[in-house]
Formats: sequence, structure tokens, C-alpha cells
Amino acid sequence: MSSRDEKAAKRFGCSERERALFEAGIKMGTIYHQFVGTPVSAYNAAELEKAIEMSVMVQPFVESVKIKINLPAKEKKDTYDYVSLTGDMMDAVVVIRIEDVSVTAEMRYDTELDYPLMYVSEVSL
Repeated sequence: MSSRDEKAAKRFGCSERERALFEAGIKMGTIYHQFVGTPVSAYNAAELEKAIEMSVMVQPFVESVKIKINLPAKEKKDTYDYVSLTGDMMDAVVVIRIEDVSVTAEMRYDTELDYPLMYVSEVSL
């Protein structure tokens, strides 16, 4: 751990496991609230996936990020034909690592709940 990491860690009144869970929540919130509303079409979906991944990867403790945008089945008719990204169109998997603790957080649209659910799918020590 760098001295900067050590200084930051001292500010947290919780375990590394709890901090890793907290960091995972921060990343999920960033993905959702920063990018919902972004104009997207088949033309730029792959680039937007990559841009979201790269913006999350520069944040502390991120080991990996995978974003998938699921566009509605729609043929682009002209230049005005695009959609705004919504939470139900995104699948996200983020892995956070702090020391020996790894947390996997995911976001997927849950049809039963009719909601883009963010959740912790795995915690390992």
C-alpha cells in the first residue's frame, strides 16, 4: 500500500471488506448516474461501453469493469433516430480489490422487479 493509500485508509472506520463494498457501491452509482441520458445508437454503443469502462477503471481499487449496452430492437431511419441511455439498457460488472478483499458488484435489469438492480454478487477474502 502506498503512503497515500495508508493515509486514506485511516479515515475509514470500517474493515477492508466493508470499505471494498463501499467502493463497489460508489462505482455502481457512478455508472448509473453519470451516464443515464447519454445519446446512444447502434453507431456508438460499443464506443460508449468502452468509454464507461475506461472512466471507471481510473477510479481507485478497480480491478476490472465490463459494460454491455442492450439497445432496443430498432432500425435507425435517419439522423434524428437515437435513444437516450436508460438504466434498463445497461449490464455492468465491476470488480474491486483492496488488499486481499475482492468484491464483485453487478447491475442488471430485473424483469420481475421492473428495475435496474445493483447488487453485490460476490465477496471473497
